[in-house]
Amino acid sequence: MTDALKRLSDEGVAIWLDDLSRKRITSGNLAELIDQQHVVGVTTNPTIFQKAISQGDGYEQQLSDLAARRVTVDEAIRMLTTADVRDAADIMRPVFDATDGQDGRVSIEVDPRLAHDVKATVAEARQLAWLVDRPNALIKIPATRAGLPAITETIANGISVNVTLIFSLERYRAVMDAYLSGLEKAREKGLDLSKIHSVASFFVSRVDTEIDRRIDELGTDEARALRGKAGVANARLAYQAYEEVFGSDRWSALEREGANRQRPLWASTGVKDKAYKDTMYVEELVAPNTVNTMPQATLEATEEHGEIRGDAVRGTYEQARADLDALERLGISYDDVVQVLEDEGVEKFETSWNDLLKSTEAELERLAPAEG
Repeated sequence: MTDALKRLSDEGVAIWLDDLSRKRITSGNLAELIDQQHVVGVTTNPTIFQKAISQGDGYEQQLSDLAARRVTVDEAIRMLTTADVRDAADIMRPVFDATDGQDGRVSIEVDPRLAHDVKATVAEARQLAWLVDRPNALIKIPATRAGLPAITETIANGISVNVTLIFSLERYRAVMDAYLSGLEKAREKGLDLSKIHSVASFFVSRVDTEIDRRIDELGTDEARALRGKAGVANARLAYQAYEEVFGSDRWSALEREGANRQRPLWASTGVKDKAYKDTMYVEELVAPNTVNTMPQATLEATEEHGEIRGDAVRGTYEQARADLDALERLGISYDDVVQVLEDEGVEKFETSWNDLLKSTEAELERLAPAEG
């Protein structure tokens, strides 16, 4: 057993777990991951919650109480999910304190059905921050076009944000701009910028899945030589953009006021194609001041046989750009790919949310007290 996870942490990569359930909290597993596997944060999404609650472990008593109170299914889901996030945040609190608020974070997503509604997203972010009521919570807002002004307003309100579902370099730059605009507004309001944090979740494996599918349709040797290169190339160019924005005069002015950098977070790092090494999206994206949020299988694979060879990003930008340009020359449109992925991402989370609504509603009906 190597201590690849410690080496990863030493290189400036914060290891976050991309999973949460009540069983993980109550069994002591989450605390164990912090103590033994260098985990310093947790991310959730509607799919993760749908899986956890539908499997039922540990939710029966709360569901029974909610059924007795005859709450709506939407209210029940918020009570269930915020309870988990609150408890996980308490477990993570020592990490939060030790890192001056940078890590020890637990993320919870706004209702994905609001992804294209600015006002509703901002209102939901405020409500979630109030419900969870923990300084180490991050509110997840998708990087849709409507999400951008919502990110600015939420940051301006002093609420820390995890921006999710980022696929394109252009949108990532817009996300960083939205963050800086939010900090500037917060500064005008007299808020303490040092208390506001953010990460930008840049998705990796899904890019390869979609582009590899298009490569396989072309079927040429020239095309096949580019399989499995786009996800890492895209993320590396995102880090280049991060270095540019957070090396700017605009950023320096905010940093002097105590503002925190919005760290790039590598999301969707579980390898979906068995032809690739299962730690590829960890090993190839090592860079200072980043977050890698991993499903448990990827965390374990990295611990067992990960090869952390230091910074794998800086110095690779020319090759990364060449790889994406080669795909364009084959007729694979980058702009089309990233738009498809954003649309699919929002749709998948909506589907998971609707599945969660249905399964929770069924449980509430089953547990509801008899009339009379």
